[in-house]
Amino acid sequence: MIIDFHTHILPGIDDGSADLAQSVAMLRMEAEQGITHVVATPHFYAGHHTPEVFLQNRDAAEAALRQEMAKHSGLPQLHVGAEVSFFRGMSDSQQLEQLAIRGSSCILIEMPLPPWSDAHYRELEAIREKRGLTPIIAHIDRYIAPFRTHGIPARLAQLPVLVQANAGFFREWPTASMALRLLRRGQIHLLGSDCHNTDSRKPDLGAAVQIIRRKLGPEAIERLNAWGESVL
Repeated sequence: MIIDFHTHILPGIDDGSADLAQSVAMLRMEAEQGITHVVATPHFYAGHHTPEVFLQNRDAAEAALRQEMAKHSGLPQLHVGAEVSFFRGMSDSQQLEQLAIRGSSCILIEMPLPPWSDAHYRELEAIREKRGLTPIIAHIDRYIAPFRTHGIPARLAQLPVLVQANAGFFREWPTASMALRLLRRGQIHLLGSDCHNTDSRKPDLGAAVQIIRRKLGPEAIERLNAWGESVL
């Protein structure tokens, strides 16, 4: 089992896949890389849509994609959630649970650019305390660099959160050693391609998995799979 926990693969709902044909092509690319499960995480911005409108649009896109997927064989299993942009007071939102990965108590959250204040960390902790949801920090690589981490990995390690990293973190030479180090320390739990299309931001998780397996051994992949199975 290899799970892509961060994709924009639903058609026509955000800046990801434009249509059904592109979504199926992206899923086919995932399958060719050995990806067995794909989590669709379209963007949710509290200032743009209500949860009701977002969920209506997301569910319609999902239904259309599943109908199209039924015409093809060998595609990964599809799971659905959202990439929820952080907003103040989100732990008080009684609708937050609807944005979690379906069938899970985990929710993918896109944080603002760092540095983060103590209030940001308290809000993440409150999401678990008030809503019973475990935050998954989306693409940790967006917020840190080899010589400027803002203390984020160490601080997150003290919180009831999971950390997702994008494939590029492991594939690009300036950051690969840092990515492997964080994974070895148990400070990365889930992987994602953050794919949006079939060209400029295509599914690329397979290459990262190969690098991890080669550098850290199959045990590292087994640990990632264990975390992934605990979420789904």
